[in-house]
Amino acid sequence: MSAAAALRSIFAPGTHASSASAAEQLARQESLAIAEGLKQQQAGLLDELIVRYQHRLLRYLIFLTGNREQAEDLFQEVWMRVLTRGGQFNAKARFETWLFTIARNLVIDQKRKRTMSSLDELFEVGGDDDRPLAYEVADGQPSPFDRCASQEDRERVAAALLQLDTLYREVLVLRFHEDLSLEEISKVTRAPLSTVKSRLYRGLAALRPFVEAASPEAV
Repeated sequence: MSAAAALRSIFAPGTHASSASAAEQLARQESLAIAEGLKQQQAGLLDELIVRYQHRLLRYLIFLTGNREQAEDLFQEVWMRVLTRGGQFNAKARFETWLFTIARNLVIDQKRKRTMSSLDELFEVGGDDDRPLAYEVADGQPSPFDRCASQEDRERVAAALLQLDTLYREVLVLRFHEDLSLEEISKVTRAPLSTVKSRLYRGLAALRPFVEAASPEAV
């Protein structure tokens, strides 16, 4: 089992489309339908979207802010933005990509207002930790994540995520919990693809000691 598949199991076990192309086609059709519905202010659509994405959105906000109360406040703001700016969604990206982008921007706005030192570093590139890597993240090799099967292990890894740098935590959550592609993560974070790959690799490296502690036999 790949590291990606293992992490999906840790965060939110579930079934996935057997055909990637079929899943992409379905996602495209759904995004177009949502875009048209939002433009037409289709009755009941917002409620359907909230039901469908509420858990994913709240979890993303909790991981991004590290604070449930703030996340819940921002959760309401995100859906207000969807309500008032839904006509701006053009379906060029999946709806969840647009939704997470709104959420991320609101987190940055809130941080700027509260501390006067924003999370703009999330948008900045060029630091030592963002240097492009000369190799790709290996996705077909066994990893310690494959051994984290118990609920206790999953909870420990989820808690460990909150201790990571926000840059790494965000990419790991978007990739393995929300199942966004690297290109989609690049759009959400407004970071070059090479930077996303670098953060993903370094995030996995930073998380590895916690995983090994949760499952010593994986060392």
